[in-house]
Amino acid sequence: MPPNASSVAQVQRDTGISVQTLYTWRNKYRQEGKVVPADSSNPDNWSGSDKLAVIIETAALNEHELSTYCRKKGLYPEQIERWKGAAIAGNEGAGQLDKSERRNWQEEKKQRKNLEKELRRKDKALAETAALIVLQKKPRPFGGSKRNDYFL
Repeated sequence: MPPNASSVAQVQRDTGISVQTLYTWRNKYRQEGKVVPADSSNPDNWSGSDKLAVIIETAALNEHELSTYCRKKGLYPEQIERWKGAAIAGNEGAGQLDKSERRNWQEEKKQRKNLEKELRRKDKALAETAALIVLQKKPRPFGGSKRNDYFL
């Protein structure tokens, strides 16, 4: 991790810990939201998830805390601001659909409603059929077991 970041191979040579264990630890830290970039020498080549993690971690920091964070991670505040701007710009059009997407969405919505309507109709028919079957059975007298013992 920055500022003294080293490659996994270098850490393996220095410590003797297996490469697989080091990769497992790195992935675990990434899943926990800690920034562990593959290339600490060039933060602009980090993945989008790493950049987003930095944006989220620094969102509530004041200027002094942000400077301390950047020194610790080997970043510049300007990089974080640029990443934040790119994330906002990339999210601007994400909620809007073009005409073909909107048409497809409306068709899928209509199809879903029709399927739900058909399912309700079939559920009602099934319940009605079950009720008719139950009502058609003739009750037996208590203790009767022969066919002729049915009530009329």
